[in-house]
Amino acid sequence: MNKKIVTLALLSILPLVAFATGEHEVAGEVSKYLKMTGRENDFLPRIFNFLIFAGILYYLIANPIKNFLSNRSDSIAKQLREIEEKMKTAEKNKKDAIKTLKDSEKKAKEIVIDAKNEAIVLSEKIMINNASELEHLSKQFDEKTTTESRKSAKATIDSILNENISNDDISINDNQVVSVISKKVVA
Repeated sequence: MNKKIVTLALLSILPLVAFATGEHEVAGEVSKYLKMTGRENDFLPRIFNFLIFAGILYYLIANPIKNFLSNRSDSIAKQLREIEEKMKTAEKNKKDAIKTLKDSEKKAKEIVIDAKNEAIVLSEKIMINNASELEHLSKQFDEKTTTESRKSAKATIDSILNENISNDDISINDNQVVSVISKKVVA
């Protein structure tokens, strides 16, 4: 910072020293132009002052501008690297997603095949169970029919016997009653 102040002070005094000598002649076309405008004596000092101003301005602003531009280019480079990394990550994710999709499609086909096979096995089991159930129901029906026909025959015999024969028609003694009861108990 101190160097800047000293340099700035020297550069501001330098034009005074340079033009303290007096008039200077300007050659050629510039001289004609200056004579026409009435400023033939102040053209060179103006150029020199402008150069000094530009130098001071460059001295004061160059480093901040360089730093700004350098930081800006670094930040842009960093952003580009981040974008490239994101693109690589996105490309990898895309490949992974495609691979997962293919695996999922393969699994879906396997699941459909397994479901069809399981449906066939289940339908065969149901058919076997239904056939055995029908056979069992048929046997029960036959047994029930046989039982009902026996009951019906017994009821018919009982009704015929009860209608046609009365207690007075049968003569049973005590020994025969005991014999009939003992047969019933044993049976």
